[in-house]
Amino acid sequence: MGQLFDRIRNLVLQDRYLIGLHASERLDERGILEWQAVAGLGDGELLYERSDAKPNPSVEVLKQLPDGTEFKAVLVVSESK
Repeated sequence: MGQLFDRIRNLVLQDRYLIGLHASERLDERGILEWQAVAGLGDGELLYERSDAKPNPSVEVLKQLPDGTEFKAVLVVSESK
């Protein structure tokens, strides 16, 4: 477990990611800035890795904001064709 999470972290480090509308709306509702959701991703705790999830593989990560607030981030790999 962790290979998909490693891949996602590397893509984020390379600024090769998008934040979807649904995620952006949920972040806004919770007062979390988009950069906070991806900053320090490597420090997040991997909760689940679903490499075989359809339609896209995903991971769930427990993260902590600088003020100590914890939140769960669901990150998905979507291959462009």
